Amino acid sequence: MTKLHRALLVPAVAGTVLAGLAPVATADPPPLNSTGIPDRYANQALNWHVCAGDELPSPPPAGAEGMECATYLTPRDWSRVDDRIDLTIAVSRLKATGAEATASVLTNPGGPGAPGRLFPARLRNQAKLRASQEVIGIDPRGTGKSTNLTCGGAVGTGSSLDPRNRDRANLDLILDATKYAAESCQLKSGELGPLVTTDQTVHDLDLLRVLLKRDKVNWVGYSAGTWLGAHYAQAFPDRTGRFVLDSNTEFTTTWEKSFASQPLGFERRWRQDFLPWLAKYDSRYHFGATGEAARQTYEEVRYALSKNPAAVGDTTISANQLDSYIASQLYAKGNFPALADYLTNVRTLTKGGATADQKAAATQKVKGAKSAPEITGPQPLRVPGDYADAYDASFWTIPCSEGAWAGSRESAIEESQEFIDRQLPLLGAGWLIQPCLFWKHQPAPLPVLDGKGVPPVLMVQSAHDPATPIEGAERAHRAFAGSRMITVTKEGDHGIYAGGNAAVDKVVEDYLVDGKVPEDQSIPGLPLPVPPEPKN
Repeated sequence: MTKLHRALLVPAVAGTVLAGLAPVATADPPPLNSTGIPDRYANQALNWHVCAGDELPSPPPAGAEGMECATYLTPRDWSRVDDRIDLTIAVSRLKATGAEATASVLTNPGGPGAPGRLFPARLRNQAKLRASQEVIGIDPRGTGKSTNLTCGGAVGTGSSLDPRNRDRANLDLILDATKYAAESCQLKSGELGPLVTTDQTVHDLDLLRVLLKRDKVNWVGYSAGTWLGAHYAQAFPDRTGRFVLDSNTEFTTTWEKSFASQPLGFERRWRQDFLPWLAKYDSRYHFGATGEAARQTYEEVRYALSKNPAAVGDTTISANQLDSYIASQLYAKGNFPALADYLTNVRTLTKGGATADQKAAATQKVKGAKSAPEITGPQPLRVPGDYADAYDASFWTIPCSEGAWAGSRESAIEESQEFIDRQLPLLGAGWLIQPCLFWKHQPAPLPVLDGKGVPPVLMVQSAHDPATPIEGAERAHRAFAGSRMITVTKEGDHGIYAGGNAAVDKVVEDYLVDGKVPEDQSIPGLPLPVPPEPKN
């Protein structure tokens, strides 16, 4: 895990409303195309058809079988539309279940830059919403079936190096690997890289609104999708319908500051939620009868891996890879049993007294473990290792292109050491992996996001969210005028709406469907899971 969490970035006209394209506020509803979009783009027809097998990353789940796909063209550079150089944007929809849809809700899983064409499946069972609204998914520019970026496969270079090894030679190797990956991203992405930004994507979305023939669009964005949604709302307030921002980045500040609280968020989730849960079921997992005892067992396993990575088939698990896997599973409480099984199996692989049969069984279980959440769930503010290179590239490119990034090799090392000293090592040790420090351009300034003139947006936030900690969400809430916030207490899941909390869903859909703007309030979260009975 890194400050940017593996990905890519670029220069651009970031986050600003481009000259000549600013929305015009009028007393009467403005024309559908009020922002000067050239006719060659605004007059396209979306070629909706049932998605073919090669158009989605996996088949839609039950309830979303009829998902439709389409593509449209957008200017590569919205500040140079006369260049007539186009990109392809891939979209999807779940049609309303009632009569003709009266509204369109655009969705975004986060990232930044995560592909979202399959993402409407997350909302497939939201009956009240779907009765009147079509649910739209988007692969943003740079990812998925849209025009792609690439880092040439360089992201992840040096990932087996342990950032807790504070030997200067080791830290220099990590920084050199980061520099190599950052430079590869910029080289391989060429002229497109600097144009994969929030601002350019915001204009892609407004073109989509025109093609959907909607005066306003609704929004459900998770994680970094809250950043994108807030930027759209600020740029086009008269085109903003009902915007739900779930698991919030601190979208009113810079990417650098927004990411900065992640070591705290992940460590809190690890120490206050998962480890006590693991200890509660010590009779099954035998990792320790208290949270601290379980953490000490983890430290023993981690230390063993740092000295001798565990062989798993034709690969190995290093100490750093163990931490990355743990972090990947903290996004949802439903992952806790699988994470506990994984830890016990890795422990078996590091134990001197384990039999050959025990190690063989543990190897098979570890090999079968998945490190990434399902595509239909919210995407984290990180880059999982098994996602496509285009997502890696977008993930770095977008933040590194926008807003100021301060620091140097020395300050990156110092900052990561400070996190270790503060007892936040799970992500904090690797906080020196900052690709934006090696981006060779002056990042474009971000617009001021203050919510002025924007209809009330609804923020949803769990108290122990690891990837987008509540402290940043609260600051964004205070800074974004008119926003409302649901705080989900005793909860740490990243992505709440449509995740099974009926009380949250009711407030969200009263707003999203009926237009009832709630007051700030707290709603209790769902209980942690009970481990399933072990299979014989």
